[in-house]
Amino acid sequence: MSIGTHEHTVRVVGDIGGTHIRFAVSRGVQDISRIWVKRTVDYHDLETPLREFLSQEGLEGIKTAVIGIANPVSGDHISMTNAQWSFSTEATRKALKLERLVLLNDFSALALALPHLPSDELELIGSGQPVRGTPIGLLGPGTGLGVSGLIPTSEGKWVALAGEGGHTSFSPCDETETWLWEQAREIYGHVSTERFLSGAGLQLIYQCLTRQEGQPQEDLAPWDITARALEQSCSLSLRTLDIFCAILGTAAANLALTLGARGGIFLGGGIVPKLGEYFSRSPFHARFRDKGRFGDYLAAIPVHVIRSPYPGLVGAAAHLVPQGGLT
Repeated sequence: MSIGTHEHTVRVVGDIGGTHIRFAVSRGVQDISRIWVKRTVDYHDLETPLREFLSQEGLEGIKTAVIGIANPVSGDHISMTNAQWSFSTEATRKALKLERLVLLNDFSALALALPHLPSDELELIGSGQPVRGTPIGLLGPGTGLGVSGLIPTSEGKWVALAGEGGHTSFSPCDETETWLWEQAREIYGHVSTERFLSGAGLQLIYQCLTRQEGQPQEDLAPWDITARALEQSCSLSLRTLDIFCAILGTAAANLALTLGARGGIFLGGGIVPKLGEYFSRSPFHARFRDKGRFGDYLAAIPVHVIRSPYPGLVGAAAHLVPQGGLT
């Protein structure tokens, strides 16, 4: 029997970032299956990969898709910031004969996942206890820097923020970061926080440090830099990662103060969850608390690294159901 006989409860959920496309079938937030992963760079719009996914046996009857995408979603036309994608949402819906195609910012979707993630998929960094009924902050570096949050309502539900906080202006906190800002300003003009807190940001920091040290330039991928740092086989890679984590600590603290996120700060994206034990002893948490008179305020806020395998898919599935509180 085709899955289409349950078309009102079964839908496609998706999570599209600058590096990977992930689709799956969802019968509910806790029932996600048939996960399908491809490279974003191999496509140029949404219709082609979604058609490939829906062409699989048993999926032809699905009429609803909910997809998080790493981009602002402010109208019908989507042109991705960190990928060569451009398409019309409505034209895609019609071409695929879907009754409903919902696109939302990928970090809005990830925020919606937070109430549904099990505690064993959340790693506590430092200490702190959440205050119920208060906002929650979310950020995460990957191909870009995603930022969102959950705001509690008087009905005990959550509203996910859809913003582009990764593109706020970078604010250096020491001489090294001021120097890095100057280097980046020569290249980009405006220096956003994402210029440093992303895969390309790791590369930029590393390249600046190697030039400063007079060492030969190596075209290392972000994962090469982190691997060398974690293996402690390259002092400049380790220094790069330390600087990266310190900047992330500042960005997380800024978000916590801006939202009053006493419900916690959550770290997602493609980089931090892969840093293992290093991250808990990195400069992140010291920098997170380094806010002068508000150091104690921030020290009381719990920070968690999201270690779920597909949290964006959980969030997309959660988009069409009522949002409860964090457990």
